[in-house]
Amino acid sequence: MSIARTALLLAAMTGLFLAIGALIGGQGGMMIALVIALAMNAFAYWNSDKMVLSMYGAQQVDRHSAPGLVSIVERLVTRAGMPMPKVFIINSEQPNAFATGRDPEHASVAATTGLLDRLSPEEVEGVMAHELAHVKNRDTLIMTITATIAGAIGMIANFGMFFGGGQRSDENGNGGGLGLIGGILIAIIAPMAAMVVQMAISRTREYAADAEGARICGNPLWLANALERLEQAAHVIPNHQAENNPATAHLFIVNPLSGHGMDNLFSTHPNMTNRVAALRAMAAQAGMTWDARVQRQNPPSGPSSGPWGKPPKGRGPWG
Repeated sequence: MSIARTALLLAAMTGLFLAIGALIGGQGGMMIALVIALAMNAFAYWNSDKMVLSMYGAQQVDRHSAPGLVSIVERLVTRAGMPMPKVFIINSEQPNAFATGRDPEHASVAATTGLLDRLSPEEVEGVMAHELAHVKNRDTLIMTITATIAGAIGMIANFGMFFGGGQRSDENGNGGGLGLIGGILIAIIAPMAAMVVQMAISRTREYAADAEGARICGNPLWLANALERLEQAAHVIPNHQAENNPATAHLFIVNPLSGHGMDNLFSTHPNMTNRVAALRAMAAQAGMTWDARVQRQNPPSGPSSGPWGKPPKGRGPWG
């Protein structure tokens, strides 16, 4: 259901972008908008991960410089059947984390020093499993595309306000004759509509990553407890880099700009109470405690291969 919803929202955002191009410049404007969208997405596809990591001053680590974190990620990718991503640490007191990269073969995961200092090993494992779930589900690419299209919508809407108002329709009624008022309305409403769709996609993917992350680490309670602690810390510990780059807020596991988020049109993250409740319900359904871990080896036979349902054909219980 979440995949279908994400596809529908992506289609809506793309349609909005093309519609704005058509309103401003007719069929020619729509084609120009399409070319801009393709060019921006191509650039984001190849460079967005490097840009974000550089923006936050992330430092790549290995077994020698951060053995604890790297060993956790190595254990998780083995359980998930994924390639090993690059691992980074960000010097920030706010406990948080994010993943980036165009696909699982070119992915990076990053954790802040605040997260490593304040969370238990089990909680860190839950957080990193969530980020690996984003990589596995290719959410990092989806969110890069949505952020790029949203930015392009804002750019072309502003272009229409300044240059589209004076256009006139041709003899066949084609053209982008919006007028001054129409141009101003497009410049205001279009970016807001794009932001609403972008945030809706982000919230959908967070719920999916929570569920998959719980399966990867083997215990939903580890992630649930980590989310509660991260949410509390976000209230009192600022993330100055994120404040300077609010367009990247959706990348993080919890909102780095503020600790209060509700499931409304303009929130980048789902309500934390809802996320934690869903994870605790998973644990309760499986009869799990804090010390339990779902075993991925030698899954039982039968229609259900573990407490969260039947795995895809030909794969392990959670892989």
